[in-house]
Amino acid sequence: MPDWLKDAVAVSTPIAATSMAMRLAIAAVLGTVIAVTYRLSHGKGSRDSRSLVGTLVLLTILLGMVTMVIGDNVARAFGLVGALSIVRFRTVVEDTRDTAFVIFAVVVGMAVGTGLVQVAVIGVPFVAIAAMALAAMGPRPEAASVTAPVHLNTLCVRLGAGQPQEGVTGVLAARTSRWRLEGVTTARQGAALDMTFSVSLTDAATAPALVAEVNALPGVQSVDLRCADDDDD
Repeated sequence: MPDWLKDAVAVSTPIAATSMAMRLAIAAVLGTVIAVTYRLSHGKGSRDSRSLVGTLVLLTILLGMVTMVIGDNVARAFGLVGALSIVRFRTVVEDTRDTAFVIFAVVVGMAVGTGLVQVAVIGVPFVAIAAMALAAMGPRPEAASVTAPVHLNTLCVRLGAGQPQEGVTGVLAARTSRWRLEGVTTARQGAALDMTFSVSLTDAATAPALVAEVNALPGVQSVDLRCADDDDD
């Protein structure tokens, strides 16, 4: 191997390549267990459940990699925190259990990455059993009305700072069967507000009219309606 290539791939961690591969393989297996547990405890009717299933597996593996990259280097840890802080997730988490499963994947990935595989292997069954037991005691997500199908959507509205919000909420009250404000964040260095709503439409065909009416309101700078996937396998 050329000297310049050896310098480029110089490894400053004491972890052997075989050990790294084994840890990531274990993280993948445990991440799959977490994803399966999430799927079984939430049901097929849960919104975005299929998307989060894959995210949980990838998150477990990625956190294992991040933990091995950081190692005992404090400067590297702060550098990664700064680099990852630019990533913004705009997906609204409607179920607090989803957040718990994301933290679940993060903890397992970090445990495997640091070599504490026993903590992850022993902890996963306990959390899985608890999640399944809690899901069995609560109502199933797919127990929805059959006669009145509801299309869940996420509506993001950017409104100029100081503009009244009553116009947006008035349109939602008139155009949707149910709506809820999920969060508000500042944008453009405080010159605008990004409001995220969870809205329910009895008819998906009304979505264009809803977007057009909200967009025509004074002070509205942009409207983003993310329609739900109706194909529940």
